[in-house]
Amino acid sequence: MARILAYTSPARGHLYPLTPILDELRSRGHQIALRTLSSEVELMRSRGFDCESLDPVVEGGHDDYLARTPQGALKRALRTFARRAEVDVPATQAAIEQSAPDAVLVDVNTWGAQAVAEASGLPWATWCPFPLPLSSPDVLPFGPGLAPARGPLGRLRDAILRPVLTTGYARAFVPAVNQIRAQAGLAPLSGPMELYESTPLVLYLTAEPFEYPSPHWPENIVMVGPCAWEPPSTPPDWLDRIERPIVLVTTSSEFQNDARLVHCALEALSDEDVHVVATLPAQDPQSVEVPANAQVERFVPHGPVLERAVCAVTHGGMGATQKALASGVPVCAVPFGRDQLEVARRVEVSGAGSRLPARRLHPQRLRAKVRQAIACRPGAERIASAFRSAGGATAAADAIEQRLLRAQITSNSSTAA
Repeated sequence: MARILAYTSPARGHLYPLTPILDELRSRGHQIALRTLSSEVELMRSRGFDCESLDPVVEGGHDDYLARTPQGALKRALRTFARRAEVDVPATQAAIEQSAPDAVLVDVNTWGAQAVAEASGLPWATWCPFPLPLSSPDVLPFGPGLAPARGPLGRLRDAILRPVLTTGYARAFVPAVNQIRAQAGLAPLSGPMELYESTPLVLYLTAEPFEYPSPHWPENIVMVGPCAWEPPSTPPDWLDRIERPIVLVTTSSEFQNDARLVHCALEALSDEDVHVVATLPAQDPQSVEVPANAQVERFVPHGPVLERAVCAVTHGGMGATQKALASGVPVCAVPFGRDQLEVARRVEVSGAGSRLPARRLHPQRLRAKVRQAIACRPGAERIASAFRSAGGATAAADAIEQRLLRAQITSNSSTAA
């Protein structure tokens, strides 16, 4: 069978959705070589992958949370990606030389790895665990999390805003990407959408109707639904002692200074007939004053908690939000920035929960939004059904085999015969 090299960004929120896809490929007989963040290397090796760590230089965190505006946050994030890409180019070239793959899978945020994969002449694909910033006449202008508009005035709004937002994104994005592409000997892009539209295969880890329906998705983009995964672990003993309905509160695994969501949720729900389970993976849970009806930890496996949850209050991260929805649990999304603005709006529009921007975060408002979300259980269950129908890791592995590895698999079958 084939040997596949996968190269991730230094983010668990990008590695963990990829893991069940790699598991599925390995179960079909393919060999997996993986480059990912150093803290996860041993865990990935335990799954049978030939895994090495990324260059330590790329493992620095984001500083976009320091920006005062969404535009400023975008510029900071893109600068971070550009700095990483300078390192990813030689690192990916070395990984290809070492592993001699038949195909390459690269994280959608690793511009350097994408450029090297394209220049290598090998079959390659990306995976995307956040809303794709595609632009077409029937798709909302991407970025600020706008509500879908209806009627002539709505279409006029979108027509006016789309070029404004796209131009701003292009100015921040295209020069940096083209500099990296030049290092790999590739032609420059004329616009940001080309990065997604020209990739042979994009595994888009979501599905309609959580994603806005569109008749203009490029054929190279395959929606397979979320591929939720978390490291094997034993549920904590205290979970069995909780008798009330659970509200799960999550914050980002990549630091963005969002601990105030937990503080606000604990205050907002302290007198409600629920038990709050909150996780602070990127911050210190010991700094939180915990009421009697709550538990705050750095990490808790979300799966067992979601089995008993009536609502998940998330920071709007795609991973945590879709994991809850995949379990049929409605979401109250509180976006702080990044792609979270778009994710939170999709929660609201799909009828799977509620939305409260972080700038309006207040205990009374959050309490009302949690109650509103709890009533959205039917919408969340509808999304869960759609996610299951999309196929998940099985559909992703099928797409990789059919679109990237068909010649390799046919050759192996002929040899075996």
